[in-house]
Parts: sequence; C-alpha cells; structure tokens
Amino acid sequence: MSKYKTLKEEAYEANMQLPELGLVLFTFGNASAVDRDNGVFAIKPSGVAYEKLKPEDIVIVDFDNQVVEGAMRPSSDTNTHGVLYKNWESIGGIVHTHSTYATAWAQSQLDIPIYGTTHADHLATDIPCAPVMTDEMIKGDYEYETGHQIINCFKEKGITPEEVPMMVVANHAPFSWGENVDKAVYHSAVLEEVAKMAWLTKSINPAAPRLKDSLIDKHYKRKHGDDAYYGQS
Repeated sequence: MSKYKTLKEEAYEANMQLPELGLVLFTFGNASAVDRDNGVFAIKPSGVAYEKLKPEDIVIVDFDNQVVEGAMRPSSDTNTHGVLYKNWESIGGIVHTHSTYATAWAQSQLDIPIYGTTHADHLATDIPCAPVMTDEMIKGDYEYETGHQIINCFKEKGITPEEVPMMVVANHAPFSWGENVDKAVYHSAVLEEVAKMAWLTKSINPAAPRLKDSLIDKHYKRKHGDDAYYGQS
C-alpha cells in the first residue's frame, strides 16, 4: 500500500469537486494537496478526464517537479504548484481552473474590484490580476515562471497569500489556495462567483463605485478579525 494513500485520496476528492461545482470543463483544471513533512504534493495526472479519474491515478511529486510515485505524467501545471509550495509555506492546497468569469477577468488583464459585501466577507482588497508575462518568461520554463509571476505580483502589491487566497493571471486563468486543499476549492468557487457578480455589476453600472472602506472593514473583520463573530465557536 502506498505511504501516500491518504494524500492521494485528499487530492482526488478535491479534484472531483471541481466539475461538481461547475469550475472545470473537460480537463481544464487541477487541484493539489501538500505533505510538508515529506516535502511532496499530490496532483491530478495530465489530460485525464474527471469521469475516468481514480484515487490511485493521482501523482506524487516533490517541489522540484520530480515524480516520487505514480505511473502517469503529472499535470502540466505541476511546476507552478511546486513553486508556490516552496515559497509560500503557509499553504496546504492549490486549485487552478479556467472557470468562465474568473478567466474572463484574467483575459481583460484587470483586477476584480471589491464592489460588495460578498467579496468583503472573504478578502479586504480587489482580487489581483498578475501582469502579462514577459516574452523571456514565456520562452523559458513557462509553468515555473507562472509560479514566479504570481509571487512577484504579491510582492509588488505588498499582500500575502494568507490575506488574499485567490487571484487571476493575465491572459491565463485563476489560481486559489488555502490552509488545505478543501479551502483551496472553496476559494476557487468563491472567486468564480465574485468574478461573476463583479461582471454583472459593471455591466449594469459601468461607473459602479468600489465598496466603501467602513463596509469592507466590517464584513472582513466579522469573519476574520480578532473579534470575529460569524459562525459557531
């Protein structure tokens, strides 16, 4: 029996949630779960349809993109996941999709504005869009550079992956993460819904104002602040 059986099952269940939530079409996405103690993560194999995916198909790789266990080739986005895990030690799971509304914002090369309290319940800033990748990065190790494109965007904006667990990458698609892969899936679904709401808001009123700071502060802190009171203790 594989020593990574539980990790594979965790990644498998997360991947299977993506089509159920309407976040992926065909094979347009992947989810991974990390095992920090062993320095590996579990990720969906490349190009395998979700309806054919089995827990044992999940591939185990290290942070340098080397396969540790598995008969199939890992996702083509594996190196991006590895870069993020290596540089952001607080995250335990990553999800990448090409969900419609979040990807539309990525293709627009725009941050997703914080228009309402649904957005503010989850983060207190606009959802960032990483800038267009340079030709040098594209011609290099593309997936590796995508990871650094994300990290560089966060450094430039002075934000952390704990504060902002989701983003879109210009001309590409959304990425999300969390303390575990279940949270990463949750953030991926939230990102898609907020992206849809923002698009509708801008369509109804192109001059719609950003949510005022007092409401951002109230809604974010009631869920995430030191005196949070949303949910059960």
